[in-house]
Amino acid sequence: MRKPKKIFIAATMQNDGKTTVSMGLIMALKKRFKNVGFIKPIGQRYILEQGYKVDEDSVLIEDICGIRCRLNDMSPIAIERGFTEWYIMHGKRDDLAKKISDSFERVSNGMDLVVIEGTGHAGVGSCFDLSNAAVAKLLDASVVLVTSGGIGRPIDEVMLNASLFEKEGVDLKGVIINKVLRKKYDKIKEVVRHGLKRQGVNLYGVMPYMKNLAMPTIDEVIEETSGRLLCGKAKTENVLNKILVGAMEPHEALQYMEDGSLIITPGDREDIILAAAGVHLSHEKDIEIAGIVLTGGLMPHDEILELVKKTDIPVILTQGDTYTVASRVHDMIIKIKPRDRLKVEAAIKLVEEYVDIDRIVSDI
Repeated sequence: MRKPKKIFIAATMQNDGKTTVSMGLIMALKKRFKNVGFIKPIGQRYILEQGYKVDEDSVLIEDICGIRCRLNDMSPIAIERGFTEWYIMHGKRDDLAKKISDSFERVSNGMDLVVIEGTGHAGVGSCFDLSNAAVAKLLDASVVLVTSGGIGRPIDEVMLNASLFEKEGVDLKGVIINKVLRKKYDKIKEVVRHGLKRQGVNLYGVMPYMKNLAMPTIDEVIEETSGRLLCGKAKTENVLNKILVGAMEPHEALQYMEDGSLIITPGDREDIILAAAGVHLSHEKDIEIAGIVLTGGLMPHDEILELVKKTDIPVILTQGDTYTVASRVHDMIIKIKPRDRLKVEAAIKLVEEYVDIDRIVSDI
């Protein structure tokens, strides 16, 4: 039986864009190969799906990319709380390795190419004897490494990761640089290409920073704050562009309101609420408020709320204080979800436009 081509997608740090790259690659590769498979051997953020604990990225790939195989094979090992401690005291590497190998065999059956997504940098998983480098070796897969921004730091991090892959006997085929500021794009692309070439590493692409992929949606804000949506259900896919705490006089706050702003304010600050609604309805500045979060469990007067309901602004009621809510929203770790259709489309287009996919295919 012919063995499929294999690409292992790793990253130098958390949130460098592994899943974005994996999803974009799969969609592009499906135009070049008849059968494309996916597996994330070890996942650290899992959800319950079809009765199994599976990594949330596997659910995303299944939904968006139309990968059809058993979810528990696409995500054979989900690291739950207490797993590492249990493994160190009682676990056996061979048991985990066999589970991954068996799932990969089923996932890859009949496939022309399989995308394997890692879970962080090369060393992640060493605490239970299955680092990303070790898993890539186990599956005999070549690696494409994703890193982000800048010049010196990504090159240093790439070479640090490359040393562990080399130790395991894994072939690092090349690098994709993600989240590069557009104003520095041309300079960084040229300098990093030369810098990696000096180290004998291929550069497969440089993807610009896209703010809408890094910012949360209203749906995610609701989940993060345990909020209750009062109105604006049709606009909960809105992506935030700016987070603004409404703790100033309305005429001052107006100067800071921009298109896509999320206003976080105590529920009894009716002046701020009305100011946001007014800006949203005005066509002079072409500003749409992404949402309003009311803190402290405080409801505005019924007449004020009825007025806001006439707009399409999502309004969320939360129980936390303004500082705590604003901090939680600001510190959110953003993961693309199946319902984020606009983000999904943007991510796929980003990979297709800025990554040399044909070169990757020819190299593996």
